[in-house]
Amino acid sequence: MNVMRRWGMVAMAAVMALMLGGCAVGSYQARSVDVKNSPLVNPDIFEKGKDDQSLYRYVNPKMDVKQYTKIMIDPVLVMKDGELDKDELQDYQNLANNAFVYLNKELEKSYQIVKSPEMGTLRVQMAIIDADSAKPVRNTLSTLMPIGMGLSVIKYAATGKQSGVGEITCEMKFTDASTGELLGAALDKRYGGKELSKLWSSWHNADDALQYWAKRTAFSLCEMRGGADCVKP
Repeated sequence: MNVMRRWGMVAMAAVMALMLGGCAVGSYQARSVDVKNSPLVNPDIFEKGKDDQSLYRYVNPKMDVKQYTKIMIDPVLVMKDGELDKDELQDYQNLANNAFVYLNKELEKSYQIVKSPEMGTLRVQMAIIDADSAKPVRNTLSTLMPIGMGLSVIKYAATGKQSGVGEITCEMKFTDASTGELLGAALDKRYGGKELSKLWSSWHNADDALQYWAKRTAFSLCEMRGGADCVKP
């Protein structure tokens, strides 16, 4: 009994450490992503990101963000490798629709949103490559039960992903809307965190990641143009 109690306390402490360390809510970056799964740009141009940048990224050395005052945001694409059944396709499309709304919400704060190519317009394209829903039962057990917590900690240590949470992989592409010149691209993957109020929501982890990427895009563009009020997500 003492051993089991001790194990429960260790598991609880480990999970609390994860939660306090920033993996409890929202989403967090995966350790790796298959760079070959790049539907928008040639994967050969990518370089590994550093620190909190996307896992892979490309920035055209001639890119001058300051010349762009308008943004054209394409409908977000679903480019899952493999067939999706009717329900899965609807789930993916819901994520794509949400991502489009989030991008517009964040970018309209600094840019004029336009619907067609114009001079001084940056074109943003986004594709959802893969996504997986959270598993509510497993997510709950691995958040509230000592044994489940311990197993989740072990899984996180080995894979970088906690038990029962969702994930999503996306790519973004930035071009000059008038010329089509490639200006930048990013490929990233994020896992969901443990959010007690949303344990029974299947797709909130993926949705949290989409909100993060929209805010991160706005922040990165702000930094590139030397803005003084850039808000880091």
